[in-house]
Amino acid sequence: MEYQSNGPTSSDNRLHFLDYWRILRLRKGVIFVNFIFVVLVATFVTYLLPKTYKSTVRMDVKKDTASDIELLGGTPQGPDFDPFFILTQFERLQSAEVLYPVIEKMNLGRVWGARYGIGEFTPQKTKLLLEKRIDPTQVRNTSIIALTVYSEDKKEAAEIANTIAKVYAETREQNRITQVRKGIAKMREKLGEASNSVVQAQADVQRVREELKFDVIMETPGKVALALDSERVRALEMLNIEMNAGLTSKKTQLEQLKSLSPKVLGNALMTVLPNEINLPRLYEQLATAQQELVAKGKELGPKNPEIERMTKVILEIQLQIEGRVKGIMSGLEAEAKALQSGYDNRMTQLDKAREQNRTAAENGQRYMDVQKKLERLERIRDTIELKIESEEIDADIGRTAAVEVIDPAEPAIRPAKPKVALNIALGVVLGAVMGIGMAFFIEYLDTSVKTIDDVEHTLQAPVLAVIPQNVGVLMNEDPDTPHAEPYRVLRTNILFTNKKPNANTITVVSGGAGEGKSTTVLNLATIFAQNGNRVLLVDSDLRRPSLHKRLDIENSPGLTDYLLGQGKLEDVIQKTDQADLDLLPSGKLPSSAMGILNSQQMRDFVKEVQSRYDFILLDSPPLMGVSDATVLTSMVDLTLLVIQYRKYPQSLAVRSRQMIEKVGGTLLGIVLNNINVSSDASYYYYSGYHYHDNPSSSGSLNIDSKPRELKGKVDRQRGQDSSEEPDLKSKY
Repeated sequence: MEYQSNGPTSSDNRLHFLDYWRILRLRKGVIFVNFIFVVLVATFVTYLLPKTYKSTVRMDVKKDTASDIELLGGTPQGPDFDPFFILTQFERLQSAEVLYPVIEKMNLGRVWGARYGIGEFTPQKTKLLLEKRIDPTQVRNTSIIALTVYSEDKKEAAEIANTIAKVYAETREQNRITQVRKGIAKMREKLGEASNSVVQAQADVQRVREELKFDVIMETPGKVALALDSERVRALEMLNIEMNAGLTSKKTQLEQLKSLSPKVLGNALMTVLPNEINLPRLYEQLATAQQELVAKGKELGPKNPEIERMTKVILEIQLQIEGRVKGIMSGLEAEAKALQSGYDNRMTQLDKAREQNRTAAENGQRYMDVQKKLERLERIRDTIELKIESEEIDADIGRTAAVEVIDPAEPAIRPAKPKVALNIALGVVLGAVMGIGMAFFIEYLDTSVKTIDDVEHTLQAPVLAVIPQNVGVLMNEDPDTPHAEPYRVLRTNILFTNKKPNANTITVVSGGAGEGKSTTVLNLATIFAQNGNRVLLVDSDLRRPSLHKRLDIENSPGLTDYLLGQGKLEDVIQKTDQADLDLLPSGKLPSSAMGILNSQQMRDFVKEVQSRYDFILLDSPPLMGVSDATVLTSMVDLTLLVIQYRKYPQSLAVRSRQMIEKVGGTLLGIVLNNINVSSDASYYYYSGYHYHDNPSSSGSLNIDSKPRELKGKVDRQRGQDSSEEPDLKSKY
């Protein structure tokens, strides 16, 4: 019969949380042992470790700032932020220049050597030990360094911390003073050079002054002289502009007057020269004479002497006017020439003044250059002198300390190491982790049968029943005991799984010894008998028979006697305390009867009892022990393979099935035996439900405990009497 598993495929066989929980429950002993062991070891080691105390000194550490007055003047600048400054100080705290003086002051080499019983440590060795005992840290967002020192002696830890802080502060201060002294010496060299430069610059100023013949009586003679020359040039330029304008106006006026006719010129001159009095008077006399001539000309004739005289007067006046006009024009021309001459002279003076101003500017600039150089060198010299005085004062009276101890170290009240609570807590965590890890590791190494899916997937055969632990012989217990329910499930599954109507011989085998096949076959026979079936139980394990001991029956006569022809069947079959259940013990096994199961007599025996009993159940030796088990599987109708939970590797079960198939046996199904239901909750629904059932219903069919492929069949059988079995033989 080829079994087709209806369970989940291998792709769905992923571990679920409940599978992990099952492993933890199953391996709780391993977990507990590992847990207790690790916790005890952690506790023991914690209390064995020497006590270590720690003391912490807190220091405010600042950078070495520059002087309050900078070399070139200006306001003092604070130190720039340096993110690596504190880290640098960590290294300096652990440097040789700090630790070696501490070792020498406290004589740590001799003290620690005596403590460890090895004489005296070398300074190098002591320094290495001291480095391991100190731990500098920074207080967040501050310039405070907390230096922690560990030691077996609480007072020593505090003393070392305070000594390191003191030596570190002294070292910083000494380094600062040394740097200041070196700086002062260097500045004195620079001061000498600056003084020499000032003397040379003063000589240059004096020489330039003498060359340029400056009579310097003002603070900035060059600049003042340059300002005066510029004013004079500007005044000359303004005067020349005015003169040029007057000259141009005069020339324009003269040209316009010259272009006029003589008659118009006189009137124009009177307009141009309002202060001229002679010319207007002449024109007035001319006008009067002309009027008088006109008046008398009407009375007197042209030849009249008076008329002639008056005509002469008019001519004389006209000549005077003409002469006056010429004189005025000559005067204007002379004035224009004079203006031109004055303008030319002024231009000559302006050019000369400009040349003088340019020369004065060049000379003034030369003088100002040497003067500025002198002033700059004097400032540098004075600044260096002031800096030297400031540094000397600081070196003498000291500045604000770059290292300030704000919290001195004090002896600790309680040890810092070992941390008992922390170590035990870590031991608890580590113990739990190791225990769980060991549980899963053992589970990984365990290749035995663990679940129904393992069996059905590996063997391709159905699991007919799951038998819990601590199930004894049912014949010795009450018929309503919950222990009988798994075997009732097994009986029901056998009946509904069997496809051969006349198959009633069943052998119960196992791959290895001690898997519970004898108990299984005995209790299964009891269940069949309690349901009214006529059952024969045959102890076929001739080498190690056990059924007669369990039923308290003599082992002889038995099967070997019948097969050797030493007795009839009725003589060797014995009654048991259970109605309808007979036992055929194995009998004595003489050395001459080895291999008797593989005989024609055994085959005839099987055929004989098949007609007399409803069911014949045979107990057999392990398949891997002797050949008797495979012989029996080939003779009987059906074979049940008993596999004990977590005892043998799965390969043994696979090999057992292969052996059954090789001899032509029919494997009806698998019985999983000795299941620890309390620790493996995955089997609860297979074998745990009936423990809470009403005892009166113990003989009823437990549908929920069936494999899935049987549930439909069982549902169709509801309402039928449990004692009504298909195709049962007539009773013997």
